[in-house]
Amino acid sequence: MNFRNTWITLFILIVLVLLVPIIYFLPKENNNNDPWAYVPKRLPHTDHSSLMTETYESGQAVTKKCRECHEESAHQIMQSSHWTWESPPVQLVGRPEPVVLGKKNALNNFCIGIQSNWPACTACHAGYGWTDASYDFSIEENVDCLVCHDRSGQYVKIQGGLPAPDVDLLTAAKSVGEPTRENCGGCHFKGGGGNAVKHGDLDGSLYYPSERIDVHMGKHNFSCTDCHQSEQHQMKGRAISVSMDDENQVYCTDCHDAQLHDDERLNNHVASVACQTCHIPVAAVKEATKMHWDWSAAGQDLPEDPHEYLKIKGRFIYEKDITPDYFWYDGTAQHYIMGDKIDADKVTMINEPNGDIKNVSATIWPFKIHTAKQIYDTRYKYLLQPKTYGEGGYWTEFDWDQAIRLGSEATGLAYSGNYNFTSTAMFWPLTHMVSPTENALQCIDCHTKEGKARMNWEALGYEGDPMVVGGRKRIEL
Repeated sequence: MNFRNTWITLFILIVLVLLVPIIYFLPKENNNNDPWAYVPKRLPHTDHSSLMTETYESGQAVTKKCRECHEESAHQIMQSSHWTWESPPVQLVGRPEPVVLGKKNALNNFCIGIQSNWPACTACHAGYGWTDASYDFSIEENVDCLVCHDRSGQYVKIQGGLPAPDVDLLTAAKSVGEPTRENCGGCHFKGGGGNAVKHGDLDGSLYYPSERIDVHMGKHNFSCTDCHQSEQHQMKGRAISVSMDDENQVYCTDCHDAQLHDDERLNNHVASVACQTCHIPVAAVKEATKMHWDWSAAGQDLPEDPHEYLKIKGRFIYEKDITPDYFWYDGTAQHYIMGDKIDADKVTMINEPNGDIKNVSATIWPFKIHTAKQIYDTRYKYLLQPKTYGEGGYWTEFDWDQAIRLGSEATGLAYSGNYNFTSTAMFWPLTHMVSPTENALQCIDCHTKEGKARMNWEALGYEGDPMVVGGRKRIEL
């Protein structure tokens, strides 16, 4: 090596020595560009085909076999809301006694309630045989392992949560593995009586979505349980339709840095605006979702269409590509509890989100609002829960008075003999169907002088658009 080359080599070494510390302390690109950075590794699948070899006469027989190795699993499920369909007692403001709420006793805008209608509603219960009020929740072998773990694609539950007669239980048992979208979606995509009815951001399009429909599932191949993780069969996540707290919730910041954006102006929004507000610009992206259900129109002999009218259920309105409504939301909600008095001339809120501009725990969230007309007692001034399914039910007899009497026997709620219909509303926060970054809302979608912004700033507690003269910043307590 000659003298000149030696000096060139030495110069390069000196430059590298000086640059390495500088490069090291430069801001680093965070792991948010890796969608799997914060997601627990999926455990290797255990092939059960050589372990499940018996002829199983019932779902309970499969569960009994599962418990030989998974001794605690059934007991763990029995502590979860997937089994109990109710919350622990919660003391709510203004109520003298703690309240227990869940699918077991809540009223809703759809099929109204499960009491007296158990066999039809409990087809999605994580157990077997719940057909009436006497169901024994303490029997471990009634836990349904297959509903969450079957991978055969042919496992279907019917009334009372029992396997359909043509299900091959041995094939299902041999196939078990980690829950798939099909396992979760079998119930959660079809709640309320059909696909895309309830949520607006959960429907059958998520089985095999494109990136446009949901970036997590479509582009990165996430399963439901990658976000809704579990420990001892306690799934993370809450639905304010049946929950009164935000314990064990799923948050975008479980994986994403709250200061993710390159533009600091966007990062400054995080304290007041939920990630979902910008990144879920529309809901019901592919499948139309039910927006209105009018029970008062039921019972007429009219042309039927499952998206417009059914004699047993009344009239519907479905919409696709819906623009959300926006409200402050702190993760909890006020709930209508069976027996609460109503003003029949006003809209009764079944589950209204808590939060306002003064609540520093609240952010602006996107919601689907579902409206309905459902039955109430004109004397006692509360909503009623009729029997719709089975012998004597409305779907059989088309007799509201009889349906209410039978429903009231189950609920213990007195019926005066006089009924009418009133307006109700339910709020469904939108958190799935996250759009690709390039489809997220832009500044002009919410801040514009043209009067076409999607935010109702006055309703949110502002004097006007915060980015326009006359607006004001959010109040901090």
